[in-house]
Amino acid sequence: MLLYVLDLLGVAVFAASGALAGLLARLDLFGVLVLASMTAVGGGTIRDVLLGHYPVFWIKDSGPLLTILAATAFTVVWVQYLPVPRDALVVADAFGLALFAISGAQVAERASCHPLVTILMGTLTGAGGGVVRDVLSAKVPLILRQDIYATAAIAGILLYLVLRALKVPTAGAFVAGVVTVAATRLASIAYDLQLPVVGVGFRG
Repeated sequence: MLLYVLDLLGVAVFAASGALAGLLARLDLFGVLVLASMTAVGGGTIRDVLLGHYPVFWIKDSGPLLTILAATAFTVVWVQYLPVPRDALVVADAFGLALFAISGAQVAERASCHPLVTILMGTLTGAGGGVVRDVLSAKVPLILRQDIYATAAIAGILLYLVLRALKVPTAGAFVAGVVTVAATRLASIAYDLQLPVVGVGFRG
């Protein structure tokens, strides 16, 4: 039950992130809702399709869709009456990334996937929605930039898998993984940490 609630929290956070992006892009209300929905369920949908889990999670359970509607409505009302907190989008995105990365890894783990596949599925779950959001917002996705984004997800998933291998309870490993992803992502933003760029030189 707790993991389900945390999963819905991840949906809410990513939906708010997508709604904020839509509002900042000056989309109409329908566009804001579409962007919020794609951000919230995009990564998990791709994961379920790749793992052959049908129907995908938001079709067999209306909880995520209702959460998206509630989070989008709350975000729209919030910005009408109160100023948007500074860096709200990146903070919301960081926590969405953290919650979805670890929950996505758990889905792959329950499917008895190889650890490398588990890392890939968790990273895809966490970053996939943000990629869809950025593409629809006409931005280069964070995962393709120098930002420590997918790397943060991988670090948290690795810690989660190590703790599970050491027989740490699922709840404890989950929390540790989420905190690691969020802290790594937020620290990279606060201290402007970026991955090195590999340059390619051409002759002639």
